[in-house]
Amino acid sequence: MIAKRILIIDDEADVREIAKVSLEITKNWDVATAASGDEGVALAATYHPDAILLDVIMPDPDGLTTLIKLSENTNTQNIPVILLTATLKLATQKAYAEAGARAVLVKPFDPGLLGGQIETALEW
Repeated sequence: MIAKRILIIDDEADVREIAKVSLEITKNWDVATAASGDEGVALAATYHPDAILLDVIMPDPDGLTTLIKLSENTNTQNIPVILLTATLKLATQKAYAEAGARAVLVKPFDPGLLGGQIETALEW
């Protein structure tokens, strides 16, 4: 079975590392990381991940702007994006869905459950 490829876009190095290690250990997935939205969009176009975990609160561009850039790029528009956020309001959740997010996960996440949450959200 071919391992899933996941791209994590988050400006916090510790969050990237915890998520990366947890997905590699619990699911044996191939995980790449990016420290900014622009780096993530560029990497997504060449890495071709099966899914993207995208932090919402980042310096320019923020997660929502990055999500829109991903959806406008023909190389990345079909990659499912799961947003990671520490704040979850219904109004923002609606905006995320309208921008193309497949799911929203709340931070801090449980590293032991993260892979399963991704599988559930994407119906893998």
